[in-house]
Amino acid sequence: MTPDPTVLHPLPGFPRVVFLKPLITSEKIEVGDYTYYDDPDGAERFEECNVLYGYGPEKLVIGKYCAIAAGTRFLMAGGDHPMVGPSTFPFTMFGGEWAERTLDIIAGVESRGDTVVGNDVWFGCNTMVMPGVTIGDGAIIASGAVVTADVAPYTIVGGNPAQPIRKRFDKAAIEKLLKAAWWDWPVELVTEHARLIMGGSPGDLAAVAAKHGLARAR
Repeated sequence: MTPDPTVLHPLPGFPRVVFLKPLITSEKIEVGDYTYYDDPDGAERFEECNVLYGYGPEKLVIGKYCAIAAGTRFLMAGGDHPMVGPSTFPFTMFGGEWAERTLDIIAGVESRGDTVVGNDVWFGCNTMVMPGVTIGDGAIIASGAVVTADVAPYTIVGGNPAQPIRKRFDKAAIEKLLKAAWWDWPVELVTEHARLIMGGSPGDLAAVAAKHGLARAR
């Protein structure tokens, strides 16, 4: 029996773990199947506590099968302050004459855009992702990392600002994994090959994808 991605709490007796897709209500947040958040202090408050400053049109897009540990926060572009003059104080947000005199400055600030997380990404505890960042499939974000720039697929990053620590596989193997894209397989096939996905090789997954006609063209 496979987990139901529409069930909020996939582990009976463990309310600290939630599948995010059935939890999300905001049109600005998109999450794929089986991506989960683990937090003993209120996993159900993910939208409120972990996605911050979502005042603008920018979206947070998270793929499938991601593992997000407690304290991971996504800072959205709505929290940016203007840096075109001497002060970064956000006069506009307080309304009234301050807003009237400064609205054009805020309107002219270029957005950093959507924040996009690929599939099968693991976030360690207390990581922070800055606005407009893209994190590739299969990446690992070390605990406490502050991600200020894009992260390539299957790369481990850590530190503040986050820097590449190493690639998880060589270039050829990463290409095989991205073509196999196991996260897009039917869940029955994922279940059948779960052991291979966890413990096999990139070549093993490439072979399964090819056998079932699921390999991506790249």
